[in-house]
Amino acid sequence: MTDRQHRLEAPHRRVRSGSSALEQAVVVAYKAFAWVISHVPPSIPRVILARGAQLSYVVWPLKRTWSNANFGHVLGLPPTHPRVRRTALQAYGQYGEYVVELARLPRLAREHADELVAGADLDGIHEIWKSSPGGLIFTLGHVGNAEAVAAGVASRGWPISVVADDSAYPGLFDEFSRTREQWGVHVIPWRKVREIYTVLRRGEMLALLIDWGYREDGIPVQLFDAWTTVPAGPATLAAKTGSLILPITILRNPDGKTFSISWAEPIAVTASDPASLQAASQQMANAFAESIRPAPEQWYSFKPVWPPTAAESEALARRAAAMIANEPLPEAV
Repeated sequence: MTDRQHRLEAPHRRVRSGSSALEQAVVVAYKAFAWVISHVPPSIPRVILARGAQLSYVVWPLKRTWSNANFGHVLGLPPTHPRVRRTALQAYGQYGEYVVELARLPRLAREHADELVAGADLDGIHEIWKSSPGGLIFTLGHVGNAEAVAAGVASRGWPISVVADDSAYPGLFDEFSRTREQWGVHVIPWRKVREIYTVLRRGEMLALLIDWGYREDGIPVQLFDAWTTVPAGPATLAAKTGSLILPITILRNPDGKTFSISWAEPIAVTASDPASLQAASQQMANAFAESIRPAPEQWYSFKPVWPPTAAESEALARRAAAMIANEPLPEAV
């Protein structure tokens, strides 16, 4: 894998961000964009942004290659299959709609936040949360609109935090954080590990995305029958704080405006040995796959989710076997 590919993978652990002038320009441009989006009928920017996102798929060869490989795994088809390309284009269109919703969210009246997701769905989550010995860790992917659902959760007064990457454009991160905070959704930069532990030890809710892209240092799992990794964070946090993991699925409803939420069986991680962490991570991966199956076109993670070579896949299989047996881990490729 080239250095350029590593730089584009998420999470973006960049040591240096862009220049202050560039960063300021990006923040100003986003604020202007959000203002315009919130003052025109939503159907107009939805179409424009959806088509613009699809155009980026067409003209950006590297992103197109990654996206086709991802959806090929999901659909069980070669990356060049017409259905794979069609699904990828649909996903980019969905992403354009998501960007519009994100820009409009700050101007949505707070009392309407709970209309974004059915109250009955949230009632079920409340019971699981109260039964957890520690906090409650939501694991999810870039499917549907997690921000809209988090706003609905926070509108009930529940303490929910999300972990986010602040290393690319800190100014833009601050802007997004203010948007989420006004809904009662607390944002924690990924480097602040102590704060992450603190919210769980207080018995609060924490949302973690697990499809940021393939990284060799994650926990090996099988996803759609192929080896990859998921972040070690959720299983490790759960083991150390007594928190339950709740893999959730967020899907856009046919009306295009509201979302449904469902979940798999809660995962309890009772030990922090390698076998326990791998087993919990595999359960998370299984649940994540099921969250994508009903509507793969709603999944908008456009970075490589699986390793690019067979050698890396085989190395992951060996690492997983060693973890399951609680044996020393073999060296990575």
